[in-house]
Amino acid sequence: MGGLLSTEPAMVSEDVRIFVDNTIKQKRVVVFSKTYCPYARKAKSLLQQYAIDPAKLEIIEIEKRPDCSEIQSYMKEITGASTVPRVFIGGECIGGGDDTARLHESGKLLKLLEENGALAE
Repeated sequence: MGGLLSTEPAMVSEDVRIFVDNTIKQKRVVVFSKTYCPYARKAKSLLQQYAIDPAKLEIIEIEKRPDCSEIQSYMKEITGASTVPRVFIGGECIGGGDDTARLHESGKLLKLLEENGALAE
């Protein structure tokens, strides 16, 4: 089988698990993103329309990190999908770009942001 690309997910180190879990716990809004992904751009653009307190927001561009594939594997483990963006509000994954857009259009995104104390005072 030598030379074939592995489709096995990357092993996830304890460091990556701790980094992801702590980030999700410490920030009200977290976006795991890739700068070039149109769905990630959509989610970030929608979130910019709200007065989110910058201290409560974390956007992580994972393609710039050496543990990118591990983060994506861990996203699959904890959210059921490894695609970006993975958007978390109040510690819960709300989904990706299309999910964020649906919540925005329905008015539920604002409610989630308010309920989780993500907006600036």
